[in-house]
Amino acid sequence: MIDGIWWLVILIAIIMALWLVAKSRGAKAGEKHGSAKSKNTVPNDTLQKTSALLKQYFPDYRVTRKANHLLISQQGKKIAMITIDKKIAEGQRRLGEVPVINYHRVPSRAQLTANLQDAE
Repeated sequence: MIDGIWWLVILIAIIMALWLVAKSRGAKAGEKHGSAKSKNTVPNDTLQKTSALLKQYFPDYRVTRKANHLLISQQGKKIAMITIDKKIAEGQRRLGEVPVINYHRVPSRAQLTANLQDAE
């Protein structure tokens, strides 16, 4: 039978091993702990491209960039909210009076035209 002191040694060894594994998988040097930079680079890039596309082809709309979506307004009235998220089904839904349009990648000009006309 194993004595109490050996159980303590085994427990401490397991805790040390788990701590070393957690430390090796943790934040690297110069990187903030819990940084979401690597997770959100693609959606941010696609939102930026969508924003540029809207500003180029739809100059009468005002585009406001938020963290995870674009807010489209015209003359102070909210027209639509555009999100790019692969986890949510592609299409439209409503958030109060504002339609929320979700895409999986940067939309084409034709898609934007059709969805913004439906939103108005």
